[in-house]
Amino acid sequence: MKRYFIGFFLLRIVVTTLTIQAQALPPYLNINLPIDERVGDLVARMTLEEKVSQMTHTSEGIKRLGIPDYNWWNECLHGVARSTEKVTVFPQPIGVAATFNPKEWFKAAEMISDEGRAVYNKSVKKGNTIHRYTGLTFWTPNVNIFRDPRWGRGHETYGEDPYLTTQMGLAMVKGLQGNDSVYLKTSACAKHFAVHSGPEPLRHEFNAKSSERDLYETYLPAFHQLVTEGKVSGVMCAYNSYDGQPCCGSNQLMRKILLHDWKFNGYVTSDCWAITDFIYGHKTHSDSISASADAVLHGTDLECGDVYRALPAAVEAGLITEEQIDISLKKLFKIRFRLGLFNPKEKDPYGNIPESVLECDAHKVQALNIARQSMVLLKNESNLLPLSTKKVKKIAVLGPNADNEVTQLGNYNGVPTQNITLLDALKTEKGVEVVYDALSDFIQLEKDVDMNSLANRYKDVDLIIYVGGISPMLEGEEGDAGGIEGFVGGDRTTINLPSVQTEVMKQLKGLNKPMIFICMSGSAMAFNWEAENLPVIIQAWYGGQATGTALADILFGRYNPSGKLPVTFYRSDADLPSIEDYSMANRTYRYFDGDVLYPFGYGLSYTSFKYKKMECPEEMQIGDSLKIKVEVSNTGKCMGEEVVQLYLSHKSIARETPLCQLAGFEKVELKAGERKVIEFKLSTRHLAYVDETGSIGTTPGVVNIYIGNVCPSAPKRFTSKIISKSVMLKGEPEYFLY
Repeated sequence: MKRYFIGFFLLRIVVTTLTIQAQALPPYLNINLPIDERVGDLVARMTLEEKVSQMTHTSEGIKRLGIPDYNWWNECLHGVARSTEKVTVFPQPIGVAATFNPKEWFKAAEMISDEGRAVYNKSVKKGNTIHRYTGLTFWTPNVNIFRDPRWGRGHETYGEDPYLTTQMGLAMVKGLQGNDSVYLKTSACAKHFAVHSGPEPLRHEFNAKSSERDLYETYLPAFHQLVTEGKVSGVMCAYNSYDGQPCCGSNQLMRKILLHDWKFNGYVTSDCWAITDFIYGHKTHSDSISASADAVLHGTDLECGDVYRALPAAVEAGLITEEQIDISLKKLFKIRFRLGLFNPKEKDPYGNIPESVLECDAHKVQALNIARQSMVLLKNESNLLPLSTKKVKKIAVLGPNADNEVTQLGNYNGVPTQNITLLDALKTEKGVEVVYDALSDFIQLEKDVDMNSLANRYKDVDLIIYVGGISPMLEGEEGDAGGIEGFVGGDRTTINLPSVQTEVMKQLKGLNKPMIFICMSGSAMAFNWEAENLPVIIQAWYGGQATGTALADILFGRYNPSGKLPVTFYRSDADLPSIEDYSMANRTYRYFDGDVLYPFGYGLSYTSFKYKKMECPEEMQIGDSLKIKVEVSNTGKCMGEEVVQLYLSHKSIARETPLCQLAGFEKVELKAGERKVIEFKLSTRHLAYVDETGSIGTTPGVVNIYIGNVCPSAPKRFTSKIISKSVMLKGEPEYFLY
């Protein structure tokens, strides 16, 4: 009995102690409460000055409340960027888009988020989370439309098509954010909202204008889907103005579309120092007080910059209330709570991801997988590829990108332990001798190179591989790239391949040796002479750490190329409207009806594919779904992957609509002789088009459906494998909210 009373007494002490501890624990630290309740409690405890201190990208901790240091600024465009840790580097997004494979990109995004968590966990241990590029809020992906190949940052995007951009962007967001119903693995951010794609040197003052049709048909679809379907947790507003208002203070973009129409409930960050542009660039505001208040009132919750330091003065001036500031602050803290930053480590589902995931074998394999799928074989005359080591014993590997580690890592990149160039890879090929010379940089010959005697250097080789193009040091963000002939402020002034490279190749062709041109660039290039005179051309983009291995695998047939162009390769600068013109007229495969060097969706294989037996009803009722089937067969002698592409055209209903529009695609692997039936299912919403008012609807009339291996707006010499059918839409028009 005595033991019983002692035990009961001790139990009461324990229960009482736990009760007191629970009562002493502030609600914002109680992990059993809903996050909104926890956030509300924390914000209520803060002074105005403390609140404002948490609304810029560098948010210093508040000791009395246990708020840790945090820096919102981080990037993971194609791997964790700019970290002091060694990380896996995947291909630049424009190359990722060329894979037409969102499933594989989703896997890569999961790996990137694992590495991001590992870097953050290590930063916490070091106590340096106030520093840039340590946080879990990644300002990725860039889903702007690559409407003009001269825009320097286009290689950060997924190309010129809204549907392809949407699918690749969704894969990135879902892979980064994880699948927990409450907590975020990392926070993704759709940028730059919106109507933003150059000119880069004018971005701080430029006023973009577009029609309502172009806005809703081209510039907004990817953002809309990332917000509504992808549940992206962040959006970054752009530097430029739209229709006379800075994007971060736009009534139409921010208040109406993003917050009201789409009901976005994540956080919005400005691009870095974009609020400063209110004052000195766009000159729409006289000072920091008015600029900071207006940006917050329009829904820009976080500033990358320091103008928001003036918010207390804005409250004092009556331009904004503390309660209005609280709205933004609660959104910011909700992200931090969802990231588990106010939970014990063991209560964060992603808090124990180890450092061992950095550059682990699975991540390296996936980097190679994506790199191989990104390469686009544009020409293979006389089936020169794949190469045979029985015939090719000595190779001259030439050009400014043959051994250029910087080029292939792209921009907004991390640094891997091993970064394999083509020269590196070819040196490991058994039975092959390799001689190397850059011969020039991107625009001029090296001092010891005599063009007249150039060919004599390589008389005894069996094959010449010239690796040229440009570099992210030349095309990129304002301030980070450019500065030489043909480039300005990050943008390109011409789409032509630098002339010195063509002149070198002309001299080398005089040897009458088999010759391969590999172009590394993040944008479409005009290399007309090469297309007419060289037997093999490969577009290799900026392929990441496994670039060289991927190229060698393709050259020697260990991998059958499957990449398709996510942008149109034009023939001439004369084909392009002004870069300052945001009208989509005469731009991209959707509206350009002239001749092209290589069309959107194009890419060769070492095998051949045939399309037949396309099935779809001749008519359908508006409101029903449309099922389309097609049989695809591999008619060649080796296994290959084909991107089955489905396009729509509403030209019979409305003349002003695009020539055609990508509405579905699937990457399928087929063995030699194998055939598969691919099925697409389109809802009435998928069959809709945008009219001149920006309204989205489906109306009665004929819709033309095309399935094949390239866009149907391409010149006829490319479209022989496309098959098509027409469907009559019947019934009452149906309109959709956006």
